[in-house]
Amino acid sequence: MDTLSRRKFLKAAGLSGSALCLGYYFPAGAGIVKVLDAAEDSAAVEMNAWVRIDTSGKVTLYCHRAEMGQGAFQAVPQIIAEELEVNLNEVEVLFAQGHPKKYGSQVTGGSSTVRTKYKDLLKLGASAREMLIEAASRKWGVSVQECYAEGGHVMHRPTGRKFHYGELVLETSKLEAPKEVKLKSRSEYKLIGKPLRRLDTPLKTNGAAVFGIDKKLPGMLYASVERSPRLRGVVKSFDDSAARKVPGVKHVFKVRMMVFNTFREGIAVVATSTWAAMQGRRALKVEWDDSGFEHLNTEEIYHRHRAALAAKEGLSFRKTGDPDTVLQQAAQKLDVVYETPYQAHFCMEPLNCVAHYQKDKIEIWGPIQGPDWIQRHISAEMGVPKENVIVNMTFLGGGFGRKAFTDYTHEAVVISKEINAPVQVVWTREDDATQGPFRPGISYRCEGAVVNGEIGAFKVRMAGQNIGHWDGGSREEPNDSITEGFLPAYFDGIKHLSFADVPFETPIPVMWWRSVYASTNGFAFESFMDELAVKAGKDPLAFRRQHLMPDARTQRLMDKLEEMSGWKNRVKGYGVAITECFASTVGHVVKVSRHPEGGIKIDKVWTVMDCGWYVNPDTINAQIEGSVVMALGAATKHETLFEDGKAVQRNFYNYPMPMIVDMPEIEVHIMENNENAGGVGEPALPPFAPALTNAIFDLTGTRIRKLPFDMANV
Repeated sequence: MDTLSRRKFLKAAGLSGSALCLGYYFPAGAGIVKVLDAAEDSAAVEMNAWVRIDTSGKVTLYCHRAEMGQGAFQAVPQIIAEELEVNLNEVEVLFAQGHPKKYGSQVTGGSSTVRTKYKDLLKLGASAREMLIEAASRKWGVSVQECYAEGGHVMHRPTGRKFHYGELVLETSKLEAPKEVKLKSRSEYKLIGKPLRRLDTPLKTNGAAVFGIDKKLPGMLYASVERSPRLRGVVKSFDDSAARKVPGVKHVFKVRMMVFNTFREGIAVVATSTWAAMQGRRALKVEWDDSGFEHLNTEEIYHRHRAALAAKEGLSFRKTGDPDTVLQQAAQKLDVVYETPYQAHFCMEPLNCVAHYQKDKIEIWGPIQGPDWIQRHISAEMGVPKENVIVNMTFLGGGFGRKAFTDYTHEAVVISKEINAPVQVVWTREDDATQGPFRPGISYRCEGAVVNGEIGAFKVRMAGQNIGHWDGGSREEPNDSITEGFLPAYFDGIKHLSFADVPFETPIPVMWWRSVYASTNGFAFESFMDELAVKAGKDPLAFRRQHLMPDARTQRLMDKLEEMSGWKNRVKGYGVAITECFASTVGHVVKVSRHPEGGIKIDKVWTVMDCGWYVNPDTINAQIEGSVVMALGAATKHETLFEDGKAVQRNFYNYPMPMIVDMPEIEVHIMENNENAGGVGEPALPPFAPALTNAIFDLTGTRIRKLPFDMANV
């Protein structure tokens, strides 16, 4: 640990605005609590800790992950505040800058904010509390055992004396952080596990929340970019004469930005306002060179999927037993194909970024999911030391994985460098919808055998683009996400099974989308599980139970799901699906019925989530409900289609979202246990589509194997 030097102490002691900053030091991935400094208010670099307490007693907690609606801005401070013993409504919460040396990974993805860091954050809060208590005991000359912390103060039990934390800042800064601290039991929690009101809600309702598009800098210009409608297209020529005549237009030039391991080209129009930049862009005349790569239609993509699945065994990812022999010998077997579509992210807030290139320093502001990824990428591309690339997070109006990418920030930096001024680049809705990268469309060939009323063989082959190939992954290796969504206990409960990847490539850019491959895998796996149950003549939930017998935790989840939904007394129109995603298990039961005007309507959804240790039940409820909305849209409302290699869907008029009238009642139960924390933001999405289509089969006898489908025409 770095002790406070005499020089720093004297400097801090003479300043009324000095503050104690605590964080974690990551020398080799290990989290060690560290006093960063007793720093002057203006020492911004030293403020990048999780905990900052100034001499007035003001407590500032830093959120190291992005807030895009999923609740990180609430969860991170709620965890720290619990062990720090401060009132959450009295602290200030700010976003941390990108700084992997202090925070470790800051990428908000994989539902990882709580599940990967909660133990460290608890320890950080507890360490700060214990240091403050020790500092108070020394000032009073009493035993530490006579002191306790509560509400931002340290109390002396025998006398009732107290110090607010600010009065202990300087003494605390001279102490070494404890190597071990005792954490509270869950029964002692005052904040964790409670449905506290979110800290960002007032900011978002009174207009105080700063989103990327709200950021303004002195002398800032605005840019809109006409990009190639096909990723690999390049600028052949352009005529900017009309664009330059638009009032406010200052610059027009070609730009290139990295998209994974290739480049996207475009023409940037820079002006004194976003409107002027967009008008100038519309006046451009650009000719593109789209030679050297295929211009595929959606129909051709899925035709190739089916052909590949029929002809190839693929690259084996996981195999137990001998499913091929069982399939050859079985009398009862299935061989079916499921298809899932390409999807755009369609965040409410389109991409945007503010960048200021200043030769040896670059500063970025925006809706950013991965500040450390962007810091590393911009440093490498622009030749600026990583520590001189400052990445500031704002609130995000949705992310779903898209805003963890680095292309839009790289583009803004390139434009800022060209014009020698700060710039804000704003993507239109049409840009966001058509440029991608997209969730890959995937097809699955599922073969199974039923032997003596149970699964004799379970064989899956998957054909679809591998996101890893866009990031330089080996094409000789199978997609390692092929089993995402599959309950791990099935590997113990099914003796003969295999998963293989049939490699498939197109020039269409693909990337992560909420719950990643589980969002498509789950539909295939849980639909097929239902089909096998029907083939075996078994109750679908009971059929799952018999193949998950080694897993008591999932059995308890099914008990609750069965109880909530009244499964044993159900009538026609019930469907179930259960998937695992980012260390959490979620089960849905969906009830459907005939709509009076034709088609199908959803009556109710019952959901049970087992995410282990959790922070705020209201946040979990909201994320489950949001996942159902998004899953419903992807299953029944929208998809991205391609014609001549270009995305067809451009805006909400042909990429419709679920409306309030489409939404059923959703009843949620969160399992209580002492297991490690799992993810919350994404795991409820994968099982919804198969639960819905299984319910439709139960009601109508119609098996849906291709998404999206129109509920009005079932």
